[in-house]
Amino acid sequence: MSHRQNGHRYFVDLGILTFEMHYVADATMALTVVDGGGLLSDGHTETVTTTVAEVRPNVYLTSWRERRGTRVLHLEDFERGRVHSRIALPGGEPLARLGTLTRLR
Repeated sequence: MSHRQNGHRYFVDLGILTFEMHYVADATMALTVVDGGGLLSDGHTETVTTTVAEVRPNVYLTSWRERRGTRVLHLEDFERGRVHSRIALPGGEPLARLGTLTRLR
């Protein structure tokens, strides 16, 4: 399945963490941390392999695992500009946030 957001960049604001997501290809996303909120270093960049499922048009369930072991699950609603984020930090601590998605280009 082709991800309709391929080639697009979004600014994600989860309150304590802000970052840019660049949908490079169907299973590849590049992340750049703007404000890590003590969870990640500001400016940290990483390219991750994603698993994506379309829930309905413009709503996707996206998951990935980061190098340091963090596991992330997003319900991304591009129609409403919202993201429901569930994060399991490397030590196992869960983090649940509701945030915004803003298209950059």
